[in-house]
Amino acid sequence: MSSDEPALIELRGLRKQFDTDGGAVEVLRGIDLSIAAGEFVAIMGASGSGKSTLMNLLGLLDRPTAGAYLFAGRDVTSLDGDARAALRRHAFGFVFQHYDLIGTVTALENVELPAIYAGMPAGPRRRRAEALLGQLGLRDRLDHRPSQLSGGQQQRVSIARALMNGGAVILADEPTGALDSKSSGEVLTLLTDLAAAGHTIVLITHDPAVASVADRTIEISDGAIVSDRRRMSSSQPTRSVPRIGDRGASLIEDMAQAVRQARHGLKTNPIRTALTLVGIIFGVASVIALMAIGEGTRQTVLDQLAIYGTNRLYVVPGDRTARGAGGTLAVSDVELVRSLPNVAAAMPFLQGQATVRFGSVDARTTVAAVTTDYPRVLNWPVAHGRFFSRDDERGFAPVAVLGQKVWRTLFPGGADPLRKFILIDNVPFQVVGVLTGKGTLSGDADDDDGIAIPFPTGSQRLFGTPYLSWISVLVDDFAGAAETGDAITTALTAKHHVRDFSVANQAANIMATMKTQNSLTLLLGVAAALSLLVGGIGIMNMMLMTVAERTREIGIRMATGARPADIHRQFLVEALLLSVTGGLAGFVLGHMAGVACALFGMRIIFTLHAALAALLCGAVTGLVFGFMPARRAAGLDPVVALTRE
Repeated sequence: MSSDEPALIELRGLRKQFDTDGGAVEVLRGIDLSIAAGEFVAIMGASGSGKSTLMNLLGLLDRPTAGAYLFAGRDVTSLDGDARAALRRHAFGFVFQHYDLIGTVTALENVELPAIYAGMPAGPRRRRAEALLGQLGLRDRLDHRPSQLSGGQQQRVSIARALMNGGAVILADEPTGALDSKSSGEVLTLLTDLAAAGHTIVLITHDPAVASVADRTIEISDGAIVSDRRRMSSSQPTRSVPRIGDRGASLIEDMAQAVRQARHGLKTNPIRTALTLVGIIFGVASVIALMAIGEGTRQTVLDQLAIYGTNRLYVVPGDRTARGAGGTLAVSDVELVRSLPNVAAAMPFLQGQATVRFGSVDARTTVAAVTTDYPRVLNWPVAHGRFFSRDDERGFAPVAVLGQKVWRTLFPGGADPLRKFILIDNVPFQVVGVLTGKGTLSGDADDDDGIAIPFPTGSQRLFGTPYLSWISVLVDDFAGAAETGDAITTALTAKHHVRDFSVANQAANIMATMKTQNSLTLLLGVAAALSLLVGGIGIMNMMLMTVAERTREIGIRMATGARPADIHRQFLVEALLLSVTGGLAGFVLGHMAGVACALFGMRIIFTLHAALAALLCGAVTGLVFGFMPARRAAGLDPVVALTRE
């Protein structure tokens, strides 16, 4: 190198010390060194002399404690992690003593690695990797994994990897240390040919015979350069000067590659992956199945309540206070309530037990004396025949509408009851209709076990009293039911001069029931989410173990140009892929479990938002519980990761 020619690599007073339990140990003691582009330099020294530490500093795998490092005239000592990764990616190629290939991928994929982080498209990347391996005599070994290659073949793969992005500077650390003499000679010949082609070669060795192939031999001892010898060369090779500062791959390519790497990673230990998947699968399946069961139960209750009306109030005689006990309600009270705002209908209700008979069949049942508002107020239409009319009311007509149970009791086999006469407490009534079935809302009462008759007829001919059992009130606005109840209380208290009644708000009861059912559904969802949490902890545990087991792989990826963000993305996507796969399987299993429950008579309602929520929770679980392991992986120091066994 002439005096006016700028150095490709220049070290000024470079120092490196390590902190140990016994105190600080200085490994490099003020190294001053210049290497020109295209030089073939051997750095030789005994074990512990500091030569490997120097190589790690040259390749930006480690940082110096003091001094300056200039590369192509640029001080790279204080570059951040991404800039150092970009320089490694485009300027350096590493050839290690133990090859440091990723064992879970093929020779071709190992060679492609630097180009992946450089953002080279898949087609050109594959063609270049195939060409490099072909030039090195490995064309028939493209799809072989490292364990299927000999030591010499593995080292040639690592050289091809070093050349993938150009390899302007090749740092070879004891490249022949693990090889036999024949393979060692082949590797040294390759390095010599690369130097002749213009690559800058820095060869780390302890063997003088290996160092003799270089044009320049630098000897280091106890962290300092003790000699620097040059061998005369008759030719000046074409010098390769790298470009630096490239941004690397695009985000889309980064994500696509992260998914491919994640798939490889999950395949390395399929049993552990499967066991971890179980937690996510059952977590998501539990969320879907339990939410479907809760929604089905809630809807069943609401449907049952809807049969009985959700916007009703009841005015009942008597009050909890001593003064109000024993009150009565009259038809005039119904007229007053009917005149109040938000009251759609008010109906007198007089109810009692009676013996009903048809032919030789008799039964004890409930008889309700009501008005023509009955079907509307109670949301209870007629199934057969008709309901009695206002003319029937005005004429005190002895007509009756049967409930489903009374009909089947008095008319076995479903015989037509219309226009037939029955006896209610020995009073003849003609059947004009049959109500639809309602079933039982709660307890032992069966609302289908009853008969409806006109109020005047029941009051005068059957019960013999003008006083009501209660008043049923239908409100227009469900939301204003509470205010309507207050208005009824005020009006009737003023009329009676005492509060000898109470107002029951069915709408409020419905709201309370809905809140209770929603709370129960939420409780089921929380219980299912806890199982999902357990699955998330399983993901974290697996990913932490994965990072520990693949620390050396992480170091290899960093040496070939991966940024901390690339490593973080790879392991985070791995956790996300695991959780999404488990989520999809859980989605299927949850629906299968729901269908199985439905076959046993349970009402199951699958909702889109519950299914999406379960899948989203599964994905978020992967992100949350995969973040810390991914961050730990990205935070590893390259040189520390490479030395981890």
